Amino acid sequence: MSEIVDYGRFAERLARVMPRWDARDRMTEAEFAAHLADTGPRWELLDRFQREWGYEPSGRPVVWPKGANAGHGEHMRKLGAEPTGAEQDEPAGADLSLPIPRALDEWWELPFNSFSRSPWLYWTNPEYPPRVRPDPSGYGAGPALPEDNPFVGPDEDRRVCVFMAEYEYCNEWGYLAAEAHLADPRVLVGLGEEWTLQDRSISEFFLHLAIERLPASLGWRLETDDDPELVERMRAAFPDMGLQPWRELEQEARCYGGPDVIVRHDTGSGDFPVLLYGRTREAVERAAQTLGIDLSGHVVTGPERRP
Repeated sequence: MSEIVDYGRFAERLARVMPRWDARDRMTEAEFAAHLADTGPRWELLDRFQREWGYEPSGRPVVWPKGANAGHGEHMRKLGAEPTGAEQDEPAGADLSLPIPRALDEWWELPFNSFSRSPWLYWTNPEYPPRVRPDPSGYGAGPALPEDNPFVGPDEDRRVCVFMAEYEYCNEWGYLAAEAHLADPRVLVGLGEEWTLQDRSISEFFLHLAIERLPASLGWRLETDDDPELVERMRAAFPDMGLQPWRELEQEARCYGGPDVIVRHDTGSGDFPVLLYGRTREAVERAAQTLGIDLSGHVVTGPERRP
């Protein structure tokens, strides 16, 4: 890792390739669909990010192929739920009349898909084909969107199609059924009885998920609490990486970037308010000094796993 990567400029990289949903009202439906369909540069950014953190697929076999999991129903049966007789009717809870967004199928087929080849890095369960919420099979707990919501009108389909979930299904991520025809629709996250925006497209979600997971396992790491002065120094020294807040297990975390380092600040209820992830130990130590963290009272840990 001789070349330094400045994640303080990551927002610029993101803006060049990600969908501009704020321009939707100024485009015809056909123009917007064509805009979303240009997914190639987004996958290239995912590939580059993974390689920057040391993930090299190098012909690794797929160990979690598309559609291999038994889905939410299997999870509930393991928890001791009473069988209903519908468990074997795969895909339970899926509406096969809905199209599956092209970006989701593209992700599964990427030759550098780090989830399908190294799923232990992720701590998530995929759902393919996606399961709708509310779940007609009775397993999924997520509701439909309320009538008064910022995503669809009262006469539109208010269901959500879940394609990924946290290991214990505390949080689920899905796209709007009303946007299933789009190549790369927005992604919502379920927070109890509510749905809120997670990412501006499926491709951005998978990049964001890699940013959340890969540095934690493949990079150097320092954990610390926050205080107003540290947060002020962080925001002054490390630009926002341009992503939505990551919502999972009561966390609400934003990522800030610098040379070879990502600073993750959680304003929710996660275990560590501030996490420093570095491509090298030196990058973490430099960032810690910038934040005024006394390194004598903290431990910088090395990579946990190298796939």
